[in-house]
Amino acid sequence: MENTPNSRKYFYNKQCKNTKNQTQEKTIFSYLYNNTATNTMVSKATNIPQKNICRAKRNFEKAGILHEVERRFCKITGHRASYLTTNPALFKKE
Repeated sequence: MENTPNSRKYFYNKQCKNTKNQTQEKTIFSYLYNNTATNTMVSKATNIPQKNICRAKRNFEKAGILHEVERRFCKITGHRASYLTTNPALFKKE
């Protein structure tokens, strides 16, 4: 996992009693830092249930460490979906 200022702040300040959720969030963050993917693609690659990925995604968005790169067809489902990243170098400039 890369140590960007926002990610360090998010993970170190997180008061979570459930370490399984923290481990899953770190895995999701790390995967999205190295890959641009949809929720389904992350779920398939990490073996984390998609509902947990949606929850982590919402938390990351609130913390400002996850952004949508583009919307296009998912390689797995074939439906339009958001391709996500936690890598600040790939964030859209607004």
